[in-house]
Amino acid sequence: MEPFRIEIDQADLDDLADRLARTRWAEPETVDDRSQGLPEAYLRDLVAYWADGYDWRRLEQRLNGLPQFRTDIDGLGIHVIHVRSSRADATPLLLTHGWPGSVCEFLDVIGPLTEPADTEPAFHLVIPSLPGFGFSDKPTRPGWNIERIADAWATLMARLGYERYAAQGGDWGAIITTALGERDADHLLGIHLNMPLAPPDPDDTPTAQEAEIIAAQNEHRWYRTGYQKQQSTRPQTIGYSLVDSPVGQAAWIVEKFWDWTDHDGDLSAILTRDQILDGVMMYWLTASGASSARIYWEAAQAGTRPDVTVPVGVSMFPRELFRTSERWARKRYPTLAYFNELDRGGHFAALEQPELFVGEIRAWASQCLSSS
Repeated sequence: MEPFRIEIDQADLDDLADRLARTRWAEPETVDDRSQGLPEAYLRDLVAYWADGYDWRRLEQRLNGLPQFRTDIDGLGIHVIHVRSSRADATPLLLTHGWPGSVCEFLDVIGPLTEPADTEPAFHLVIPSLPGFGFSDKPTRPGWNIERIADAWATLMARLGYERYAAQGGDWGAIITTALGERDADHLLGIHLNMPLAPPDPDDTPTAQEAEIIAAQNEHRWYRTGYQKQQSTRPQTIGYSLVDSPVGQAAWIVEKFWDWTDHDGDLSAILTRDQILDGVMMYWLTASGASSARIYWEAAQAGTRPDVTVPVGVSMFPRELFRTSERWARKRYPTLAYFNELDRGGHFAALEQPELFVGEIRAWASQCLSSS
């Protein structure tokens, strides 16, 4: 484990400013319902702030205020934030992000989870960047699929000296954590998911709530998965644009922040412009538009359905992409020990609703991990 600091060269920031100033803009959309994508006026306003108001050094300083490391696992350099609690009874907890996320999703939950102000459960947090994402290395050969990442995370936790630990994830993090629940079950106390892939049972008649979930999922698959089709089939092709154009990279990501968060038409009520651009910068400065997209291609080549035997917790946020019912979740995860539906929050739970996220982790840990 080698200590790591982020030190972005000023020349890279100057290059970004130059590219933003020379953006060749597409004309505005011809509809006003967002069905053609991110509105030109909104993106122009955000990019204007990016050019004249956003301060990368603020985020760089915040990240460098945390213990960061790089370590070689299976031939690839992995970036990880590792924050230990002062509490002797703290539980090691692995947090895994997805796409288009990063370790920045968890910044506001680190303090409350590691150093709770009361007798709530405390955690030693391990927050790695996925291969091809952020400050982890980019794979140069195929094969870094879900199972290989899960095995790398098991190696990481062992290398940090944690014989027993818990794991949490959303998006790809949920899929990797589920795989970990099978592949490293001997060392796992339990797993928590905020996007479990627990589909309907075609042999069951859905309840009214389940029918609404099915309709929402069908709508998402039909109208909102172009990015998924592109990245799972031709990630290299879209990758050239993402790595070359900061506005292209921003549009590709910010559209997801808009679509996948829980708001009433005003994204700024949920995420600040700094939070949005922090997420974009983790991809732009590391030139990881192509390498991060390849996780979709890798997963599409082959996949398994892990047999999870450790205790499972599920927190269901109302604007999650793929929601499930407790009945479906219990069929997919027979060891389901915690299930809760919340009244607000979306796909980026820890980023959107850090207090609710922390509360869910604590409730799951109190119910599922104390007896493990």
